[in-house]
Amino acid sequence: MDIETAKQEFEKFLEKYDSKNERIKYKKSHSYRVMQEAEQIAKSLNLSEEEIQIAMLIGLLHDIGRFEQIKRYNTFKDYLSVDHGDLGVEILTKDNYIRNYIKETKYDSIILKAIKNHNKFKIEEGLSEKELLFAKIIRDADKLDIFYEGVMQFWNTDEKIKEIEESEPSLEILEKFKNKQLINNKEEKTPVDRLLKFFSFIFDINFKYSIQKIQNEDYVNKVLSKFSFKNKEIKEMIRRAYEIS
Repeated sequence: MDIETAKQEFEKFLEKYDSKNERIKYKKSHSYRVMQEAEQIAKSLNLSEEEIQIAMLIGLLHDIGRFEQIKRYNTFKDYLSVDHGDLGVEILTKDNYIRNYIKETKYDSIILKAIKNHNKFKIEEGLSEKELLFAKIIRDADKLDIFYEGVMQFWNTDEKIKEIEESEPSLEILEKFKNKQLINNKEEKTPVDRLLKFFSFIFDINFKYSIQKIQNEDYVNKVLSKFSFKNKEIKEMIRRAYEIS
């Protein structure tokens, strides 16, 4: 396969969406960054050049459902609209559209299973060894860019920061975080719960490269530095969980 040809097709696909829409631009940039992270993870695992290209393609296409989600529902919230991983699979399989990105059929199951599972709370059971590997790669790559976005894009107004700082975590979320468990979107009850959910992504990281990237970029401390919590224990709890993860 040729990743450059795939990128050209992706750009062609995006022509049907409003290029001036900030959320469209945001997801386009996210897709390319995740593609790059998937490449680095695959290289760290000493995968073949062809497998590295497949990881990159999955990274490029993992959020292809997001653009249609915004167009149809004007939201990125799956629970208010549609599961964007499933929608991505639907788009790629309709009229065999996936062939516009890769001519070979032998990787279809790996690509589609990875995209379907990239945003799920847990990876579905029954995947083959290769399907599971690439599902884990895209989940890590996606989370790495979400940490980047946490520094560069999230909580960037006084209002949003104050909302987090002045709230208290719900007891259920606090207990899950202390037990190093991934937190589900549906479990959020307070603004700071959302922040703990963000940091709980650390508990669902699969590869050494990913942990090292989080550490080297100092993502946790950079995000925490935005806040001056009324509850001083929150910041230290997050730091401690991060240090032992």
